[in-house]
Amino acid sequence: MSILKIHAREIFDSRGNPTVEVDLYTKKGLFRAAVPSGASTGIYEALELRDNDKTRYMGKGKTSLFILQSFVPFPLYILLSRSSSFTTSFLIPTSLSLLLGVKRAVKYINDFLAPALCNQDVNVLEQEKIDKLMLDMDGTENKSKFGANAILGVSLAVCKAGAAEKGVPLYRHIADLAGNPEVILPVPAFNVINGGSHAGNKLAMQEFMILPVGASSFKEAMRIGAEVYHNLKNVIKEKYGKDATNVGDEGGFAPNILENKEALELLKHAIAKAGYSDKIVIGMDVAASEFYKGGKYDLDFKSPDDPNRYISSDKLADLYRSFVKDYPVVSIEDPFDQDDWEAWTKFTASTSIQVVGDDLTVTNPKRISKAVSDKACNCLLLKVNQIGSVTESLQACKMAQSNGWGVMVSHRSGETEDTFIADLVVGLCTGQIKTGAPCRSERLAKYNQLLRIEEELGDKARFAGQNFRHPI
Repeated sequence: MSILKIHAREIFDSRGNPTVEVDLYTKKGLFRAAVPSGASTGIYEALELRDNDKTRYMGKGKTSLFILQSFVPFPLYILLSRSSSFTTSFLIPTSLSLLLGVKRAVKYINDFLAPALCNQDVNVLEQEKIDKLMLDMDGTENKSKFGANAILGVSLAVCKAGAAEKGVPLYRHIADLAGNPEVILPVPAFNVINGGSHAGNKLAMQEFMILPVGASSFKEAMRIGAEVYHNLKNVIKEKYGKDATNVGDEGGFAPNILENKEALELLKHAIAKAGYSDKIVIGMDVAASEFYKGGKYDLDFKSPDDPNRYISSDKLADLYRSFVKDYPVVSIEDPFDQDDWEAWTKFTASTSIQVVGDDLTVTNPKRISKAVSDKACNCLLLKVNQIGSVTESLQACKMAQSNGWGVMVSHRSGETEDTFIADLVVGLCTGQIKTGAPCRSERLAKYNQLLRIEEELGDKARFAGQNFRHPI
């Protein structure tokens, strides 16, 4: 069935920042998709197009990088942004700074992508063809012409329309696109303590997660996660006071602690208090690129700079090994900077745990290929907005799985009520998803959709459980 109309608009994400929403119409009705946005973003991600209008929505960190990507060829941008003496002042007029609006991305959809797709008379079942058409129209390596947020919004809406055209649930349509005969419910990785760029505390490492691998169903995993979350609130309140139970961007608690082991101790205590020590393992997202400075790592990067406290990648690896030894840590994401390849490879070779590439791989087949070749990690974090289309996301997943990697589907810290990734993780059979704490509606929207999917599947529902790393 052809596309009758596409209309994009500016809406707001969970951090109060503008983002892109797309309405796509066919004879079957209206199909709506919204695009998320990250806080700790890898420099190799596809470009999220933002406006250059200083009068709208103020500004935020990493200001010139997005603008620079729009004006400078991508390979040169990468070289410049990795330089220790990097400055954009000589390339970008001082009046241009990243401001949060997405009117340009919306305009590119409404004025260019929408007419092209409606006039081409393409069928919404032709996901790959439609995505390729948009990529060809953009014509850049990192989608800097239209923006990944523009292309992805349309791509997600097309996928939803395709499912309706076939008369099947979205997860089944995604499974068909991926060539998967079965579907699998994932283990949720609840981010219950927030640090790094997701919280205003001093904690350097970004996410401390609990994975209820001992649950027998997704529904039970949700109950376990919620009970531990509420026990954790009481543990934090008893130790640090009521003010310490404020939450971060992803719904996890953000106590003002500095030591990362202290966060693990809090988790260990809360898990035991809830009675689930035999059912829960721990995962972490270090987001080490956020505190990588001059070839070393600053675990107190939110305090005034002091090079004397920086540590080497070897020392950081030793710290991770102590975590694995002392706590049930089974998964560590982004343990090193996105370009510290040697450290990644050495650490992955030294451990049996899951080592997840996010900033390292950015859901990009070229980066994944290098990581496979270097044996730099053994799991892909799949974020649809890092690469910018459904087709490329499916290709990245298949590439990772065919090389023996695990795959974890992920949200972004700036989320919407869109639940696409819940269906995505089921259809791709990745066995694991992280989409925040069991708190904040934009996070629970995904978890609640997974509960509905499990109920709909009934006796045919399969839960990844202990096999979350390799469920198929």
